[in-house]
Formats: sequence, structure tokens, C-alpha cells
Amino acid sequence: MSLFNFLVSKTIMHVPGPIVGFFAKGYIAGDDLSAAVKTTKDLNSKGMVATIDILGEFIKTKEEAGFFKQQCLDILKGIDKEGLDANLSLKPTQLGLELDKAFAFENIREIVTLAASLNNFVRIDMEDHPCTDDTLEFFRNLREEFEGHVGVVVQSYLRRTLDDIEALSDGPLNFRLCKGIYNEPRKVAFKDMAIINRSFVKCLEKMFEKKAYVGIATHDEKLVFEADQLIRKFGLKREEYEYQMLLGVDPELRDLLVEQGHKLRIYVPYGKKWLPYSRRRLKENPSIAQHALRQMLGMKSKSV
Repeated sequence: MSLFNFLVSKTIMHVPGPIVGFFAKGYIAGDDLSAAVKTTKDLNSKGMVATIDILGEFIKTKEEAGFFKQQCLDILKGIDKEGLDANLSLKPTQLGLELDKAFAFENIREIVTLAASLNNFVRIDMEDHPCTDDTLEFFRNLREEFEGHVGVVVQSYLRRTLDDIEALSDGPLNFRLCKGIYNEPRKVAFKDMAIINRSFVKCLEKMFEKKAYVGIATHDEKLVFEADQLIRKFGLKREEYEYQMLLGVDPELRDLLVEQGHKLRIYVPYGKKWLPYSRRRLKENPSIAQHALRQMLGMKSKSV
């Protein structure tokens, strides 16, 4: 890790919001759904698909949960109206998980019901480890009724993930596999990046063995290489998996994946609750800040 990246990863949680916003602005579609629709149309025109997410989590009232539920319903309706090649990602805590588990589940079920009626799909995001059991339970309780219309996220840095894949293998499987970005205790999460990467590959191999559809969510070309070897090993067709990347991160790798014929889904977040998301992403991937700084300096040098 470069000194710049080390400093960003260690200090980003204390950097003032406006400065974080400068570095993160290329990685968020905008404040409202119309901005996300515009971004998604552009991605679709370049041969990519999208998953749209309204930013916000760990809400405090049921009224806030109602707002986010309506936003999710509006996203699905907007995708259908605009003819976008996109689906929806949502977070259980933005639908009320920490307030009332049954209330949150009913909110999510209503959203998935609409997605199924529109022949679309909902990805239930994974948050920090206290949410893991409930999130996987929500997926388990929805997947039979709405097969093909709901999936869940699992994280390779959690020590439990291989066991979770096995436990869920008694029914339809649709995963997004990522490394994980929350600051978890060592008791529940690996801290060594080499182990996290090895876990990612082991989890992906197990998912393919279990005939799961997997969104392979990474910007790490080492993991892309390993995933490609597994795709070849299992003889998977293009429609049996996909790669996933964040908006604005490593566009060169993004374009390479598309050129090689892989399906690629871009995560398109929008909303006014961008600061916590941006800080976590910059902590996980400080090169985002480095890239933005280079762009700024490049623009300045051209204007002199």
C-alpha cells in the first residue's frame, strides 16, 4: 500500500464531509432517482447492466422506513417505465430491521412482490455482522416463493461464510459475493487481506459447485483472474454468472470485462445519505481518492 493510500484509509472517517464529497462525487449518481436513471441509461448504452440503490441505512423511525420503502418501489417502477436493464439493491436496516424484524420483513416482501410482478429482481444487501442471521433468514423465507426474483449478499471476510453457503444450499441460490467493508471484530472477520482473498475464491468455488448464480463483486484483478479460471473449470455460460463493480471504480477493468464478453453489473447509488457510504468506500479503496486527485491536478495543469 502506498503512503497516500495508507493515510486515506487511516484518516477518512475523520475527514470533513465536503472534502469526502469532492473525492467521492464520481462514484454516486446524484441526489435523486432521475440522476440514477440517467446514469443507468448511459451504462446500458455501453453494454453494461446496473443495480440501483437509494443510499441510507440504520434508520431510527418507522416513518423513515416508509420513505425508503417507497423509494425502492419507485425505483422498480422507474426501471420498468424507462425500459432499463437494471435491478434493485436494498439494505434491511433502511427498511426497519433494527426497529422491528417482522416489520422490516414485510416491507422487503412488498418490494420483492412488486419486483416479481414486473419480472425484475431485488438484491438484499449484507450489512455489519449483527444483521447477518436476519438477512440470510429473509432471503431463505423469500427465495422459494419468488425464485429468480430475489438474492442476497455474502462477504468473504466473515469467518462464517463458507458455512452459510452450505446451510443455504437446500434451496435456490443467488448470491452477490464481495469481500466486505464494515469494520468487524477479529472474532467474526478475517483481517489479513491474503486470507480474505483466498476465502473469496473458496466461497466462489463452493457457490459454483452448488449451482448458484453469483454476482462476482470485485475490482481486484487477481480475483477476476481466479474467478475466470473457475468459470472455465465449471464450463459456465454467460447467463449463469455476472461480474459486478462499483460506479466509477477502475473503468479500464470494467471495459475489459465487457470486451471479453462477460455480463457486468454496475452498482449505481444515489441519494442525500452519501457520506457514510462514501467514507466506507474510500477506506476500503483509497485509490478512489488518488484517482480523483490526479484528475484534479491534471485539469489544473491543462488550464495553466
